[in-house]
Amino acid sequence: MLEEENFTFDRDRYRIIAEHPCYSENARHRFGRMHLAVAPKCNIQCNFCVRDFACVNENRPGVTMEILTPAEALEKVRQALSDYPFIKVIGVAGPGDPLANEETFEALRLVRQEFPNITFCMSTNGLMLPEKLPELVKLGVATLTVTINAVDPEIQGQICEYVNYHGKIYRGVEGARIQIKNQLDGIEAAVREGIVIKVNTVLVPGINDGHVVEIAKAVREREVYIMNIMSLIPQGAFAHIRAPTPEERQATQDACEPYVRQMRHCRQCRADAYGYIDQDMSQMSEERRNLIKIQIREDLEKAKETLNKNGKEES
Repeated sequence: MLEEENFTFDRDRYRIIAEHPCYSENARHRFGRMHLAVAPKCNIQCNFCVRDFACVNENRPGVTMEILTPAEALEKVRQALSDYPFIKVIGVAGPGDPLANEETFEALRLVRQEFPNITFCMSTNGLMLPEKLPELVKLGVATLTVTINAVDPEIQGQICEYVNYHGKIYRGVEGARIQIKNQLDGIEAAVREGIVIKVNTVLVPGINDGHVVEIAKAVREREVYIMNIMSLIPQGAFAHIRAPTPEERQATQDACEPYVRQMRHCRQCRADAYGYIDQDMSQMSEERRNLIKIQIREDLEKAKETLNKNGKEES
């Protein structure tokens, strides 16, 4: 744990954290989230990223069964919140970068109009964060994840092949400098707006594994709430690099813990995941989902009966 917190939140932000399964380990078995796969385009190319828009059986970031239109996303939210009231967070996490897709903002506008009290979350590479932040604030995005794999451009230049910034391609260290500056500036501005920040870092053996503590130090200075160190999935241009061992990941988390709280229950979920973190219903059969619905209805009926019984006893 951190020796001391260097930030405070108002009561509503603490409630949001307490109900967010990624920000609170205690919430993971009580509350769920739903990702809307409305963002296919990306403005950078990470060497470990392979996006797939018709993926049935892989459980990793960057994949989805289908790309939704904003209207389709709203309909899925309606159905999910009706069937699974434990879902408290609606987010956009790809399969590309949400800030590079106008459909992200339209989908969230539609959902906000119909569900004004739902918590909005988003995951981004941060390249466009400084200029898109006003729109996120207007939509009421409460929690934001920014993926930072290095704060040293020489290291980030090895991880990201290029960035596409305002229509121009920047490669290697040149692109890394732009991205890192925008990530850190964007986080600072988002924190000032009251948004709770999580940083994701992909642990890449031989490239950034000796550097992650420097990321933790940098994000602590910017009042990031929690950090999620994720294991590399060897694929794409990094298919030849091994994944870190669980012991290596844990050692890195332990080294970063003095600077920023560590998320240790991540499942590296899909862009269309929904339900509990440990029970992704996007990968379930229809029969199993129906069983969960039945159990929820039975639990609600029991709760109503208990409340009615207690009310009669008190009177």
